[in-house]
Amino acid sequence: MDTTILGVELVEWIGYVASFIILVSMFMGSLKRLRLINLFGSTLFAIYGFLIASPPVMIMNFGIAAINIHYLRQIFISREYFTVLPVEKDGGYVSALLSFHRRDIERFMAVEKDILQTSDFRYLVLRNMKPAGIFIAREYDAETLEVMLDYAIPPFQDFKTGEHIYRREQERFKQAGYRTFVAFPRSHTHRKYLKRMGFRETSIDNEAALIKHI
Repeated sequence: MDTTILGVELVEWIGYVASFIILVSMFMGSLKRLRLINLFGSTLFAIYGFLIASPPVMIMNFGIAAINIHYLRQIFISREYFTVLPVEKDGGYVSALLSFHRRDIERFMAVEKDILQTSDFRYLVLRNMKPAGIFIAREYDAETLEVMLDYAIPPFQDFKTGEHIYRREQERFKQAGYRTFVAFPRSHTHRKYLKRMGFRETSIDNEAALIKHI
């Protein structure tokens, strides 16, 4: 039975694929995603080491896989603490964060230069007392808030920051008299994220939008 693909042994392909997966994991902004992808790559590499009868390769990569499992377990079972801090319109620290992360932010959504000054709600989200995200919104109508920016800072891009805002901080918006969030996504990635946060697609004045009841 021929075990070659494009003239390369199947076992070697396993090594190439494992190497590529580990390389890709290094580009992940989310620590959890990095650990998950690296776990898959190191496990595959350990299998490759077994197939080529190389104990050093097999043992080292099983060790890396075990380390990934250890830290993933901590990520999934550890309790995290969120704090939402109001920000002034001239908030210097948040302005600096926006400037520093602007290129990453604009991969997902457009950001107005005067976003802090034209907004009504501005929050810095802390996760275990570390800056993890920025949430900015303004009044769209008497009962609706337009989400201007909902951004998680690397390496916190694992949806938990957004889930906290939309599911655990709803009362602060209700008390202000609002009943609905609206967002106008400019990218497929942003639209997909909003759907995960519970938004549903609609159209407002012939413009694609997503809304979520508070």
